[in-house]
Amino acid sequence: MYDVVIKGGKIVGSPFGTIKGDIGIAGECIAAIGYDLKGKDVVDASGKLVLPGVIDAHVHMELPVSGTRSSDDFASGTKAAACGGVTTVIDFTVGDRDSTLPEDIESRLDEAKKSYIDYTLHAEIIGWHRSRSWEILKATQMGVTSFKFFTAYSSSGRRTDRGALFDAFETIGDLGALAIVHAEDEEIINHIVSSLDRSEIGDMSTLAKARPPLCEALAVGDVIYLAERANARVHIVHLSSALGLEAFKRARSFYSKATAETCPQYLLLTKEVYEGVEGHLYSASPALRTSMDAQALWEGISNGDISLIATDHCPFTREQKSWKDSFLDLPYGLPGVETSLPLFFSEGVLKRGISLEVMVKLFAENPARIYSLFPRKGALQIGSDADITILDPNQEWTISSNNLHMNTDFSPYEGMTIKGKVCTTLSRGEVIYDNGLFKAREGRGKFFGRSI
Repeated sequence: MYDVVIKGGKIVGSPFGTIKGDIGIAGECIAAIGYDLKGKDVVDASGKLVLPGVIDAHVHMELPVSGTRSSDDFASGTKAAACGGVTTVIDFTVGDRDSTLPEDIESRLDEAKKSYIDYTLHAEIIGWHRSRSWEILKATQMGVTSFKFFTAYSSSGRRTDRGALFDAFETIGDLGALAIVHAEDEEIINHIVSSLDRSEIGDMSTLAKARPPLCEALAVGDVIYLAERANARVHIVHLSSALGLEAFKRARSFYSKATAETCPQYLLLTKEVYEGVEGHLYSASPALRTSMDAQALWEGISNGDISLIATDHCPFTREQKSWKDSFLDLPYGLPGVETSLPLFFSEGVLKRGISLEVMVKLFAENPARIYSLFPRKGALQIGSDADITILDPNQEWTISSNNLHMNTDFSPYEGMTIKGKVCTTLSRGEVIYDNGLFKAREGRGKFFGRSI
């Protein structure tokens, strides 16, 4: 008899394909997949989809930015994540020129102790110099094997120039680690912003003009060329445009070690929202694009060019994003960790015919493989952690910040009615969310160190 049996659901992503059956859990791991399994506790999944727990590989909890902090800490953010079927998040260290990567990791791990679900980290690199190579080696020994770079934001000291980027890629390539890059060409951005007059800076819709698809495409191409020369694996975060996707496809045609993600906001929202009274609440970087860009990204998903969906979850309250007559003075970021899976199921699977199997790859298997968590995470296999999401495919509901758990009074999808809702989430065999009831203990989440 198993400790827990998930009974009678449509299991997606098992080694046997998509089947109707039971999953038996012993302790924290999946112990059996079959029929008529017996358990001390039974979770009825009849009529439901049983999926590997979502891995959101791009979140920002309590991130210091623009004189404030993102409004979710590791407690509220991971609680919201669990309610949306997310069982593992990957956050970032907060880079600083005056600290080392090991120090940054220790500091972030201390903040993450409040987590309700499992987590790991990317290390943000600020002020790279080859003399810091030992820090990357030490970070990998601490279980952090992915390293974040920016090709923009020099005003905050976060930008890494092309020469330093290539140098860092060589170190990362030698170790077999992974570089992840926010790819926007700052020279293009600065050129455009310097030409704006005061009325344009005071117009929220100018954000899309100031950070155009061209700046994404240029940076994506450069980054992958550099990675190819350095023989480093590279991942492009939050791809947002048709032009950026085309640049990625061209570069990846000769360098297969490049992967890319996109986010729900770039699939479902367009820059027209900036023209509304509350347009400033949608500030994000990259900026929101056109419906044609969104369509290109959907096609990129269907064609397999985009490997995973992440949220870039970085929420702020309405007060934090209060309009001060300049789009340059806003904190950039949107909430999304709780809504990504049901949104994709409704808009991608039901509306656009993307298969359940592809959805599972995008949300669980591929992030687990790219970030060296597979098959411990991202899989419904015997021996895998029993991180399991149960989704009711027939439940219709309307998104509102009032019925979500993220620590913000704003949802970019406010008022949107979708079909498909997470009803139960298990983390390492423990039911932590069930039909509106949150059951987990703060701090139960574990840090998962990764190896190369």
